[in-house]
Amino acid sequence: MVAERLTTVHRRVDDAARRAGRSDRPVVVAVSKTHPAALVLEAYAAGHRVFGENRLQELQTKAPLLPDDIEWHLVGALQSRKARVASQIASMLHGVDRLKLVDRLDPCGASVLVQVNLAGEQQKAGASVDAVAPLVEALVAASVPVVGLMQIPPQPKAGEDSRKWFSKLRDLRDLLVRDWPTVRELSMGMTDDYEVAIEEGATIIRVGRAIFGARSTQQP
Repeated sequence: MVAERLTTVHRRVDDAARRAGRSDRPVVVAVSKTHPAALVLEAYAAGHRVFGENRLQELQTKAPLLPDDIEWHLVGALQSRKARVASQIASMLHGVDRLKLVDRLDPCGASVLVQVNLAGEQQKAGASVDAVAPLVEALVAASVPVVGLMQIPPQPKAGEDSRKWFSKLRDLRDLLVRDWPTVRELSMGMTDDYEVAIEEGATIIRVGRAIFGARSTQQP
């Protein structure tokens, strides 16, 4: 079942990219939060290599059970006291959102994305628009490899609801990249809206339910 779902996601990714006139292919991060390692292994057997976890503890538990050539992304909020360990385990951190984290990251470790809270939702992590440039500047000064932006928009009723937020993040990226050429990646789009995100320029999408099904209540 995982292999079939994965094939469907990749087909829809390609279709969305084609509609947008894109020649590049966005990276699909298969988010395996709460799902057992056995399901990750099914996706791996189908040829997938990029996976994501929301919590560092779950990543630390699951990764040793799986092949070494998996590229792990930590897509959830990042705790300051765990930031250095996270940057040494994951390939990419999607949740860097405040200056306090800068000195706790390993400059030789994971690439990072600055998480932006464009809608100003209090229940969600993410830097405000005004705080993004100072955070990028601090990361660059600390030699932390900052490579782009990430966002989780308001929960959409339909994928189209997210389009304006994806467009806003792309515009912000386009401004930042003038001063910081490495800030190219756009991590945006999940199961309910990843096709719209691709049409608006996403280079990374984070897809869980469409690949693994509903979240498991069992921890790995």
